[in-house]
Amino acid sequence: MIDDDEDVLLAAKMLLKKQGHHVIIEKNPKKIPFLLNNDTYDVILLDMNFSKDITSGKEGFYWLEQILLHDPTAVVILITAFGDVEMAVRALKQGATDFILKPWQNEKLIATIATAIRLKQSYNQVDKLKRAKEMLEEQISRPFGEIIGQSSSIKEVFSLIDKVAKTDANILILGENGTGKELIARAIHQRSLRKDNSFVSVDMGAITETLFESELFGHKKGSFTDAREDRPGRFELANDGTLFLDEIGNLSLSLQSKLLSALQSRLVTRVGSNQSQPVNIRLVCATNMPIHKMVQEGTFRQDLLYRINTVEIRVPPLSERVEDIAMLAQHYLNYYAKKYHKLVTTIAPEAMDRLKRYAWPGNIRELQHAIERAVIMTDSATLQESDFLLSRSLTSGPVSNTLNLDEVERAAIAKALQMHNGNISKAADELGLTRASLYRRMEKYAL
Repeated sequence: MIDDDEDVLLAAKMLLKKQGHHVIIEKNPKKIPFLLNNDTYDVILLDMNFSKDITSGKEGFYWLEQILLHDPTAVVILITAFGDVEMAVRALKQGATDFILKPWQNEKLIATIATAIRLKQSYNQVDKLKRAKEMLEEQISRPFGEIIGQSSSIKEVFSLIDKVAKTDANILILGENGTGKELIARAIHQRSLRKDNSFVSVDMGAITETLFESELFGHKKGSFTDAREDRPGRFELANDGTLFLDEIGNLSLSLQSKLLSALQSRLVTRVGSNQSQPVNIRLVCATNMPIHKMVQEGTFRQDLLYRINTVEIRVPPLSERVEDIAMLAQHYLNYYAKKYHKLVTTIAPEAMDRLKRYAWPGNIRELQHAIERAVIMTDSATLQESDFLLSRSLTSGPVSNTLNLDEVERAAIAKALQMHNGNISKAADELGLTRASLYRRMEKYAL
């Protein structure tokens, strides 16, 4: 509440505190920008006349405009001792929520504020629904929403999902890149008691150190250079739903500490604000990294690992699901044939045999891309072995001898990847390379 009459401020504060409200009072309207930048308010009560101009309300209209420029959804009630119908109508046209005259009736003031708070809550809900709708549309646009397979290894995963889905236990999903860890997380959400609320996915590996808090906890307008509006973080968007933190093993120790603090307290504070708010989420995390080894090496916090892995689910690589390859390949074939308007319906037996013998270091994602390319390039109704550009060195069978150094290196890398089922970390250790060096060589040799 902003008013130049200190007696009015104190009287209002005492009355509203009895109603359970937390009330901030201020005599100087020039402090409004500071207050707005440092906190959020359900309702703003603003006097229309300060010392410069006694009765016209010009100052009140000016500060109303400034507040709405900062936050178009701000709920502002204008108050004055000199109000009339014309001024009230003008105030409402310029964005005020309501108008109240001094001296007010206590019951009238309490009722007006209660109505204003409900309006603010509806604005917040609309904003949350809008952002949830954007995420839902993004999810719907993704082509493969179901986990496909009948192998014994994937059936074990299905069994674990059924056991844990209806609990609120924190889940840690382990598996190589491209195995479908996010699909597992979505399956858990869809079978949970939170299925009617948001599933919010965050790629932790793609968030920079500087934007970590803003992305996860939200920010206030003006809290940093590009903060052009108040924005809720992923924790708030996932409230009452599921928060999926992918590639959590990529977090630095300092960011792990910030995440752990939020998970322990179940409170988040937007960047630029000093007001914490509670969140109620179901946490699911995933990583392709050897996270237990990282704890031993001191690169991942043990207390954070305890917090996120009430139950662990290991997703098998495609090399352990050979019996699922035909089903997956046909699924992707049907999808891409429809997408690209191609009359491709089958995969030749020789081609399917080749797919089953290939090591698939990129797992299901690599299979998906291989089928997509084959569908695009073929002129036949049946995909042939020649339609697939798969490395011979990653297919079981004899490999020709050569002394060409590039070919020898390529074969060694391919063999290491096959030995370790596409696990980059283990293959790099086997070859005496860093992960970054191995990635560069894989890109060079198109592996």
